[in-house]
Amino acid sequence: MAADNISFNVLKHVLVPEHHLLTEEEAEAVLQRKGMTRDQLPKIRKSDPGIKILENVHGHPIEEGAVVKIVRKSETAQEFVAYRLVTRG
Repeated sequence: MAADNISFNVLKHVLVPEHHLLTEEEAEAVLQRKGMTRDQLPKIRKSDPGIKILENVHGHPIEEGAVVKIVRKSETAQEFVAYRLVTRG
């Protein structure tokens, strides 16, 4: 699905968590704080609709190896933050 052919912004749907593209500095700080390497992060594919919307919002392709912060609303924890590594596909 090409970013310019998107007719519905999935990130605006109530059931889809917030997605935020981290800068390289932010990603490195998160990895250092968590004591992890990029390859230890869960993955998200470049073809994921959320990534396609982020590409459209930022105006450029999101490269493989980028880190995305995902914020889910939780009744018990209020917020649950997860990080994903962008992979090809």
